Amino acid sequence: MIHKQLKDFPKDFLWGASTSAYQVEGANLIDGKGPSCQDVKEIPEGTSDLTVCADHYHHYAQDIALMAEMGFKTYRFSIAWTRLIPEGTGAINPLGVEFYNNLINECLKHNIEPLVTMFHFDMPAALDNRGSWSNPESVDWFVNFAKVMYENFGDRVKYWLTINEQNMLTLVGPVIGTLHVPDGCTNLMKEIYQQNHHMLVAQAKAMALCHEMIPGAKIGPAPNISLVYSASCKPEDTLAAQNANALRSWLYLDMAVYGVYNNLVWSFLEENDACPTFAPGDEEALKSGHPDFIGFNYYNTSTVKWTDGNTQLTGNQDQQTTRGETGFFEGVDNPNLLKTEFGWEIDPMGFRATVREMYSRYRLPMIVTENGLGAYDKLTEDGKVHDNYRIEYLRKHIEQVQLAISDGCEMMGYCPWSAIDLISTHEGMVKRYGFIFVDREEFDLKTLKRYRKDSFYWYKKVIATNGNDLTD
Repeated sequence: MIHKQLKDFPKDFLWGASTSAYQVEGANLIDGKGPSCQDVKEIPEGTSDLTVCADHYHHYAQDIALMAEMGFKTYRFSIAWTRLIPEGTGAINPLGVEFYNNLINECLKHNIEPLVTMFHFDMPAALDNRGSWSNPESVDWFVNFAKVMYENFGDRVKYWLTINEQNMLTLVGPVIGTLHVPDGCTNLMKEIYQQNHHMLVAQAKAMALCHEMIPGAKIGPAPNISLVYSASCKPEDTLAAQNANALRSWLYLDMAVYGVYNNLVWSFLEENDACPTFAPGDEEALKSGHPDFIGFNYYNTSTVKWTDGNTQLTGNQDQQTTRGETGFFEGVDNPNLLKTEFGWEIDPMGFRATVREMYSRYRLPMIVTENGLGAYDKLTEDGKVHDNYRIEYLRKHIEQVQLAISDGCEMMGYCPWSAIDLISTHEGMVKRYGFIFVDREEFDLKTLKRYRKDSFYWYKKVIATNGNDLTD
């Protein structure tokens, strides 16, 4: 659809940006914080650990002031489970409560709405030792964690996100260091989707509890959603794309919104003897969640073709590349798209297509909770970072958000990744996403001084004009 007149961004549009606790805070084992699975995992060779990160824990006031200078309307951050409850269950850490109270109050002081992610890849190590999400008790662990957050912060936090990229936890858990495989496991797919089921139930119960404990609060899921294209106009490739979309995206949103399993995914699980077991009350709990909005992360689309089940799938798979599932679909490169220097395809128009498809299926307001470009940013001698490539990437994606709004989709905010440089899951500190440069290298902490990148000033203008001026 070509619009003669574009609609404006809503007046109350939530411009901001995102981080996650384990990637930005540092201070990973001090002031009473317990270890998470991220703290004890094997770090990719050549990347730094999480001891310091961007040291947001000690610089949060300065960082929030810089976000306020950009004009942020919201800041999406996560609460580290083990900073709040060091063992995952049991005693609450008062210093953890104090830190997040201070962070939330600092945001509100600058008229920035806190957008809190409850779980961002950081299962407490103590609970990992008890089976992590494979343990049915994980549902109660998470709901208790939610209750503690609502009790301590619910008087000031209006917007909540449940589980960051649950679909990535399920599809590529080993890549992000989160998959727990119990001893004696003989059907890995069944085990993974049982863990996914526990997360789905935990999410639904946490959403219901939020509405019960914090009247007026709004809560939603935060999966990684991107449309999957058919590699050709062959009918069988179209079926493969439907399969891939269901497994990658619709399983998670169908469950969050409607409380039911997607039929294509359930059929796939039946074929592989991998259907999860429902505990008593699960079916009712899954239908009790009722999200108020959909948060979603978008980086790029995927492309797939048909597979007859006899093809051996090869290649690596991470959060943004699709290898496939035998007998269901096979991932392929899209020759029509450019790639980042880290190999991720760039598809702004696919952003609009993804938003349109989501709104058609679910008719809920949407907020972008991640979207961004990782790059090897360089600090010049005079303290500048000229990241015009990031400006160009974000401009093209924001243009597509406005087009989606003009298509009639209800968009409530845009929070790219990331507010400030932080530790990337795969590539460490060298892969930078932020509007704010942190002066440290992979293993040299240097000064940790903050510098405004060119994109900082550009995004400040975008926010000040409510998206009307995207020029350099």
